[in-house]
Amino acid sequence: MSRFPAPLFAPLLGALTVLGFAPFHLFPLPLVTLPFLLFRRAGSPRRAAWIGFLWGLGFFLAGVSWVYISMHDFGGMPAVVAALATLFFCAYLALFPALSGWLFARLRSGIPWRDTLLIAGAWTLAEWLRGWLLTGFPWLALGYSQAPPSPLAGYAPLLGVYGVGYVSALLAALLAALLIRPSWRSALIILIILLVGQALQRMAWTQPEGPALTVSLLQGNIAQSLKWEPERLPQSLGTYARLAREHPAQLTVLPETALPLFYDQLPADYLAAITVRGPALVGVAMRTLDGGYTNAAVAVTEVGVKPQVYAKSHLVPFGEYVPPGFSWFLALMNIPMSDFSAGPRVQAPLALAGQRLAANICYEDLFGEEIIRALPAASLLVNLSNTAWFGDSLAQPQHLQIAQLRALETGRFMLRATNTGMTAAVRPDGVVAAALPAFAGDALTVEVRGYAGMTPYVRWGNTIAVLLALLAFLPAVMTRRRSRRDFLRSSG
Repeated sequence: MSRFPAPLFAPLLGALTVLGFAPFHLFPLPLVTLPFLLFRRAGSPRRAAWIGFLWGLGFFLAGVSWVYISMHDFGGMPAVVAALATLFFCAYLALFPALSGWLFARLRSGIPWRDTLLIAGAWTLAEWLRGWLLTGFPWLALGYSQAPPSPLAGYAPLLGVYGVGYVSALLAALLAALLIRPSWRSALIILIILLVGQALQRMAWTQPEGPALTVSLLQGNIAQSLKWEPERLPQSLGTYARLAREHPAQLTVLPETALPLFYDQLPADYLAAITVRGPALVGVAMRTLDGGYTNAAVAVTEVGVKPQVYAKSHLVPFGEYVPPGFSWFLALMNIPMSDFSAGPRVQAPLALAGQRLAANICYEDLFGEEIIRALPAASLLVNLSNTAWFGDSLAQPQHLQIAQLRALETGRFMLRATNTGMTAAVRPDGVVAAALPAFAGDALTVEVRGYAGMTPYVRWGNTIAVLLALLAFLPAVMTRRRSRRDFLRSSG
């Protein structure tokens, strides 16, 4: 590795790390491609931060390149502006690996076990901050790469995705340390971590309750460029009515904004048609009392009965609302209905088809600490998404992998109904039970069970993972304080 200059090698390692995530699923790869060995050889905090930034730039440019597709191909933004916006966005995300490198180089003690803990803690803390600052963007957090069949998936019900990331970073740090100084103790710790993770996957944290339920998840495959054209409205309505008729189930689920009308504009006979076999959960915009509108999941049981509504609360910046001072940016794009109102932070599960549904919309399922607000009351998780914005890109399989972690964290089925893919059902053990191919107009009919109980993650959220990350700093901080005190005594 020393033959390669770090500024060149770091972004290549970052780009290669994307292969550890869906759809490639080379989950052992991130354990050897994280920049920890480069951090250890960086010398100074500034150089370590620079290496982390370059690694992050390669990682995010390769992993979230679909941001360009969304802005240019479907948002109509000029190519040069979209490319620059994508570059700046990825550069912002790269600041977090840079932070982890700086923290490690600034606090390292030279004691192998302390530095190993420190680097794992710094990485995890930076990822948690990325998922929180400026509304958060935790896409491609390290823990997602360890979805099943990785043995580290067993840690998800205890520690959540950031905790899985911490364990993964700890393994990567141990491997980096082994390359510098072989140690049987480090090898034994690696083996124990893997075996414990494998054993944890056999634990049942939650229990099924109630009878089985058949659910039909509709995937209309309506092109984003055509969806909001008035003359295409009959096609959209007809497609979902046909799919509901041809794939009857006890519960029918339509994707995010599947019907390009406000809910109060939907004809009564249409709602009757899609609920003739049972209730439906419909993705549609809904007007608010103050004249705005929300991105909603509406539980329709029968015509004339006031429906239950889940209103999306974690909105996408620039896609669903305009941050202050950025109206000029949105003017460069063509995004229909881009000024939604946010729903309440906490909303009760939807009582539907004998289940209690924790609905979430689009990228809300990236935020595990928000999903668990509806638990343990909710028995099923249901995600409604419109992934047509991202075309045939890595976004679709990456999003399905995110759903696998949410199922693991909560011990419940995660059902996904999407416009263009990947519509799927994920079991409580994080395994994808069934999925439709992308860009197919079809329905996925599955039999699921509601689940009761709480995993440790549902009880504690991200608290344990963040505490583990912070505690990893403690030995290094104490060493530095002791060294500083000894220095002051000797100089005095």
